This record gives sequence, C-alpha cells and structure tokens, in this order.
Amino acid sequence: MVKDKYKKLALSLFFDALGMVTFIIPGVGEFADIVWAPLAAWLMTRMYKGNVGKAAGVFTLIEEALPGMDVIPTFTIMWLYTHVFKKEKVEEIIDVDIS
Repeated sequence: MVKDKYKKLALSLFFDALGMVTFIIPGVGEFADIVWAPLAAWLMTRMYKGNVGKAAGVFTLIEEALPGMDVIPTFTIMWLYTHVFKKEKVEEIIDVDIS
C-alpha cells in the first residue's frame, strides 16, 4: 500500500514535469497541449478512481488546454489531496478504539 502511494507520487511528479515541458518550448508547446491535455485528463481518471478522479480529470483537461496554465502541478496537488489532506484519512485515525 505504501509502495503504491509513492509510486503514484513519482508518476504525478513525472506527469507534471511532462506537462511543463510543453510550456518551455515556444510555438511547439501550444500544439503539444492539444495532444497532452486529453491524455493528461485520461491519466488522471485512471490514477484516481470515482467522482474525485473524474472531477480532477476535467480540471486537468481545462488546466492543460489553457495557455500559460501548465505551471500548475495538478497531478501532485491531487496526490497531496488524496494522501495527505483527505478528510476520510483523519476520520480513520480519530475512530480508534482505546478500550
């Protein structure tokens, strides 16, 4: 479980870096975003299941398609949300029975 968690982090960092590479190359970057945006959205929905993954996929599609927005690390933010800030994780810790 922990190994998968950090494997997703590595993939998230890689996908964010890949999305930013298209931002660096002037002229070519806009064309590459046409291909990368739907692919990134699809990858997001595969990495994170359920409604949260679908919402993140839509956000990723919009963020990658808009010019100049490639600097937002959506995959890494989604990983942080899922593995660090998600409310369900906190509730699991609080529900520990001490008797």
